[in-house]
Amino acid sequence: MKSETLYLEDLAVGAVYKSAEHKLDVDQIHAFARQFDPQPFHLDEKAAQRSFFAGLAASGWHTAAITMKLLVQSLPIAGGIIGASGEIAWPRPTRPNDVLHVVSTVLEIAPSRSKPDRGIATVRSDTMNQQGELCQRVEMRLLVFKRP
Repeated sequence: MKSETLYLEDLAVGAVYKSAEHKLDVDQIHAFARQFDPQPFHLDEKAAQRSFFAGLAASGWHTAAITMKLLVQSLPIAGGIIGASGEIAWPRPTRPNDVLHVVSTVLEIAPSRSKPDRGIATVRSDTMNQQGELCQRVEMRLLVFKRP
């Protein structure tokens, strides 16, 4: 659900933004894996049972793509979500029937010294499943424009 557009001045350290939910199913996992990450533990339930994951797991990049969709809807930054850098971790696999949501927290805001129309906001986004378990954490530095 999209709210009003956010500019650098609208962000505050400690502000939290929560997304809607996305339910993941086997068909989505298979379709993404066939196109972008064709490994057996994403495509074949029997092979996945014998793998490190001990069951079918979504690609981490699939989880990242779902996270991006949810971020665009819940963190409506003016000009879009434009990443400057970041780190990503997948502490647990995303599984079929997981219902994902993202909780984003503004960690730091730094207006640009050389470009007065913008700044960098550091945001941590946690992608959680329906049990409240962390499936992905991304800490990213985002380009955010000031209000014109």
